[in-house]
Amino acid sequence: MNKKYVVRLTEEERGVCAEVVKKLKGTSQKVRRAQILLQADADGPAWIDAKICEAYYCRVETVEQLRKRFVTQGFEVALHGQPRTTSPTPKWLDGEQEAKLIAMRLGKAAGGVRTLDVALARRSDGGVGDRGDDQPRDGPADA
Repeated sequence: MNKKYVVRLTEEERGVCAEVVKKLKGTSQKVRRAQILLQADADGPAWIDAKICEAYYCRVETVEQLRKRFVTQGFEVALHGQPRTTSPTPKWLDGEQEAKLIAMRLGKAAGGVRTLDVALARRSDGGVGDRGDDQPRDGPADA
């Protein structure tokens, strides 16, 4: 069966992949990608996807996606993966709120207050946070 995306590694790319595999350099995902690229190379072993999957315990879709990423986005992205564009968890505070919290934490505590928390920092300037009211929370912070 003819492949839509054919992997052809240069000598330099083949050397990088071989070094990653030999020294187990990088994450396990990176090592596996290097192994798959080496075996999928049309100028090298040119294994079929099913044989690669059996050898490296992955799915056929994994090999197909790696081939596609190599051809469309290049060697670096195929080997190292795509970097995240956004954080997996959103920030709780913006820069101004974070600075206030740090200043409050490092300064003297108000009369009788021993610790400060995020909710206190948000309420301190009259509703910067999620809640508009100044009532303390009794339960979990699930605004």
